[in-house]
Amino acid sequence: MTIGQGGGSGPLSGPGPLDGRDPLTDPVSVTTLPRDDRAVPAANSVLGKVRLILDAFGPDDEHLSLTEITRRSGVAKASVHRLAQELLQWGLLERRGSDYWLGMRLFEIGQRVPRQRILRDAVRPWMEDLYQATGETVHLAVLDGLEVLYLEKVSGHGQVTRPSRVAGRMPLHCTATGKVLLAFGPRRVLDEVLAMPLERVTPYTVVAPGLLRQELARARELGYALEQEQTREGFISVAIPLVGTSGSTIGALSVTAPTFRADVGKFAGLLAMVGRRIAKSAAALGGD
Repeated sequence: MTIGQGGGSGPLSGPGPLDGRDPLTDPVSVTTLPRDDRAVPAANSVLGKVRLILDAFGPDDEHLSLTEITRRSGVAKASVHRLAQELLQWGLLERRGSDYWLGMRLFEIGQRVPRQRILRDAVRPWMEDLYQATGETVHLAVLDGLEVLYLEKVSGHGQVTRPSRVAGRMPLHCTATGKVLLAFGPRRVLDEVLAMPLERVTPYTVVAPGLLRQELARARELGYALEQEQTREGFISVAIPLVGTSGSTIGALSVTAPTFRADVGKFAGLLAMVGRRIAKSAAALGGD
């Protein structure tokens, strides 16, 4: 089947036969602590201090000074210095001049996480097809605690750069991927989200629980969620749930575009087609 893109057309064929595994395992069944419960490690333990040191690096921080790591982590400067030396030896930190950088060893370890790697590798070819068919940014996301976690992103030059990024996090209530995960995911997650104040990210963000429930009900009717300028002004996102072999929602796939050229109907149709083909590929491997 060919899907027109601009003046030409290209196949939306997706990957060939997968490698004999069921790549679409059910991450909802994986036991993880909510982010709030994981946010305060025991600072009196060595591992707790190490985590505080590594967590001092924010999404936009390339490097930090010893003083800044100490300030952000709340760990004593002498302990930060001592532990940093060990982290340097293990490759978890790097040092250039007087500043510290996160080390490549962390990247290597992160790539081994099965929940992230298997799903991303299975869906990535379809994401590339979606990008070719739409010319717009495509995201793959999963639920992690009470946030959206982006596993993969396919985009071109001049495409959406912020606020999304691979391994980045966003609130569930204001993103298309998050709304899909709330609409088609466990009820308890929605209850927990609505039990907290909803952050207003832009002037258009839905922060009233009743309105959010209406959006989610509409998403269930349509089979996709729509987010218009709730995360970033001037942009629209359309997202669908990805369903694993057990029938549970295992992730979300979205297309994001500037409002002036977004074609919601086209995006929803292509996403639905890809979602069905991903589910079919998984089922062909033997089901649950």
